[in-house]
Amino acid sequence: MVCKMVKKGILGAALGTGVLALLFGTDAPSYMRTAFTNIRQSAKENIPPQFQIDRARQELASLDPAIDKCIEKVARAEYQVDKLKGEIVADREGLGLEAKALVAKRSEIGSGDVQRTGGMSSDLKHELAWQLDHYRDGRKALVEKEETLTQRVQGAQALHEKLENMKKARLTLLGKIEAIEAKLRKVEARQAASQETFNDGGALDRVKKTIAEVEEQVDVMDRIVSNRDRYAAKGHATTAVEPNRNILQEIDSEFSTPAKNTTADKNL
Repeated sequence: MVCKMVKKGILGAALGTGVLALLFGTDAPSYMRTAFTNIRQSAKENIPPQFQIDRARQELASLDPAIDKCIEKVARAEYQVDKLKGEIVADREGLGLEAKALVAKRSEIGSGDVQRTGGMSSDLKHELAWQLDHYRDGRKALVEKEETLTQRVQGAQALHEKLENMKKARLTLLGKIEAIEAKLRKVEARQAASQETFNDGGALDRVKKTIAEVEEQVDVMDRIVSNRDRYAAKGHATTAVEPNRNILQEIDSEFSTPAKNTTADKNL
């Protein structure tokens, strides 16, 4: 069943692409990209601002794990620095004691004593050589630890700066989000006030409708009166006419109509 649906989807996409190719030719991909961009832009513009604000807050909250991880790294780096500092202090003290012991033993073995005995014994020579080599190895290790300490201090400082920058950036972004949300609230309040001013339960529309109805009623009354006067004037057929008035002659003269019956005209 799923395979059939997938096949139908692929077939539909192929047919759609084929139709676009037939209509627009090689320009079909450009039309498709433009249409997709317009649709995506339109959809993005229709997203409510509050939804975008909530989305920004969620994205900002996703930075918290990274900040927590950076805090852990800073704490671990600082611990390693302090631990290495303690080791270096202990090594320096130990090397100091070894140096004093070697110098003291060397002072006890004077050159004259060595010459009188015909040289140092094998055991004494072996002991002094081991102590000197151990001191030199310790001093070399101390130098390496000091170099490592310098690097770890720099690393800890870099992590600390990174953490501070992340915190500052988070606070800055949070401030911007809160400012945008506060501005949105002001705009919504003004919009609500504007709607309350004009959308007063339809009272304004009812007043307009009432005025239009009254205007229509008065206009109809005026037309009725005018028509009544007009038709009443046409119905006055009993107007008195002078006996000597020749109506037909007046009509002929008015409309240039030739007289057909002079005798009849005279009688009228």
